[in-house]
Amino acid sequence: MFKLMIQSMVVTGALGLILCGLYPLAVTTTAQLIFPDQANGSLIRNRQGQVVGSALIGQNFSKPEYFWPRPSAAGEKGYDPLNSGGSNLGPTSQKLKDRIEGDIKRLQTGTRPIPADLVMASGSGLDPHISIPAAEFQVERIAAARKIPIEEIEKIIQSKKENRELGFLGEPRVNVLKLNLALDGLKR
Repeated sequence: MFKLMIQSMVVTGALGLILCGLYPLAVTTTAQLIFPDQANGSLIRNRQGQVVGSALIGQNFSKPEYFWPRPSAAGEKGYDPLNSGGSNLGPTSQKLKDRIEGDIKRLQTGTRPIPADLVMASGSGLDPHISIPAAEFQVERIAAARKIPIEEIEKIIQSKKENRELGFLGEPRVNVLKLNLALDGLKR
């Protein structure tokens, strides 16, 4: 009986050392060596080197001179990474219909259809990307607010375009924070 207890404690200690110490250390070290950017949160820095966000988590932009992200239901004011998640409002929800109608009224400036991702939140509420049509939809507003040619903004969209993952997963998209940093980097 005593021998069995000793064996159990040795095995538990060995497994604890391996699974709680050596394995996490090996994975962390490997990630830092092979994928340092991703292992550290895919942080985005401005021209001064200050961290302004992550390429993985959306932020709210509401000024007319910036690209606007998808709506967010994460937290009271949206884009709260501690409260990630959808609103759980279904297609028959009056609250959801009212929010979408309000977004459509805010965005509609002519007869062009509004891309769905500008009025529909993502499942996490923190999606940092918008579709290429959603970015192109906003070009005129941004050009007018910044008093710059539309072509300059279109060039930025093309330069920041991210293609499908592995060539077939998802849709081409742009990261809103990266677009807005590129806008701020334009010479006026």
